[in-house]
Amino acid sequence: MPFSPAKRKDTLSGILFVAIFAAAATMIADLAVVKNLGISPLVVGIVLGIFYANTLHNQIPAAWEGGITFSGKKILRFAIVFYGFRITFQQIAEVGMEGFMVSLIMLSTTFILGTYLGQKIFKMDRDTSMLTASGAAVCGAAAVLATEPVLQSE
Repeated sequence: MPFSPAKRKDTLSGILFVAIFAAAATMIADLAVVKNLGISPLVVGIVLGIFYANTLHNQIPAAWEGGITFSGKKILRFAIVFYGFRITFQQIAEVGMEGFMVSLIMLSTTFILGTYLGQKIFKMDRDTSMLTASGAAVCGAAAVLATEPVLQSE
């Protein structure tokens, strides 16, 4: 159990490591070069995660694994759900049926394709693949809903 008294410090260290990792991805995405390319912190985080998993993974204390796993399985899932709450019914109504359908198709396609590629190409387990794909899909849907009225006014 990750938060048992014996493992609590190591679990919190793993969570802190993930928080620092996420902050680094956010800061890198905020650099002018990366920002001008339109690369989101999510994409930067995924690339950093791929790099970490294939190079530095063995350099981190094994005791932190509980916190890292907890962050990936619990905290990330809650973050995706809470990010989805940013989309209000008013925003959906503003883009109309056409914008809603574009968002729905984009969200579904991104989720299905991301899950498939994650499992077949990147050899991720089913849950991680679905989690990554849903995060990318929800972020993309929010971006479409946020920019659609601007696109219609041009």
